[in-house]
Amino acid sequence: MPWRQAAVFVVLFIPAVSTAEVYTWIDDQGVAHFTDIKPEAREHQPVEIRRPSMIPMRENISRGERVSTINRQINRSLEASDGGNRKAASRQDARELERKKARCAGYRERLERIQQKLRAGYSNDQGNRLRRQRREVSQKLSRECMLG
Repeated sequence: MPWRQAAVFVVLFIPAVSTAEVYTWIDDQGVAHFTDIKPEAREHQPVEIRRPSMIPMRENISRGERVSTINRQINRSLEASDGGNRKAASRQDARELERKKARCAGYRERLERIQQKLRAGYSNDQGNRLRRQRREVSQKLSRECMLG
């Protein structure tokens, strides 16, 4: 029986809370305050609370499935039209990968040499130049080798 009374209380109480008004006011330090109690001593404004927009999830799922289907069809047609060039492309990709590995190894070696010079000691101008070089090489290394 107590569960029924609690359910009735909740059903009657929730609509009353959802229709409560919200007020805003700004204090002497310029801080905005929001409250559900109407401030009598201060100038205030009521806040209009709009209902949230609802988008049915079922529609999003069906659109996502259609896009995935179209992407699969495009990929299949591209693979079918590129059948003879696949081996040449894979050789070219392998060469490009080797070049990238060599370039990345060169960046790492340059970065290590700059680090060694910085640890060995330097004048002020030389230190600024070395730090600039380290920053540039480090950016190239991260952009070309780690991210891409």
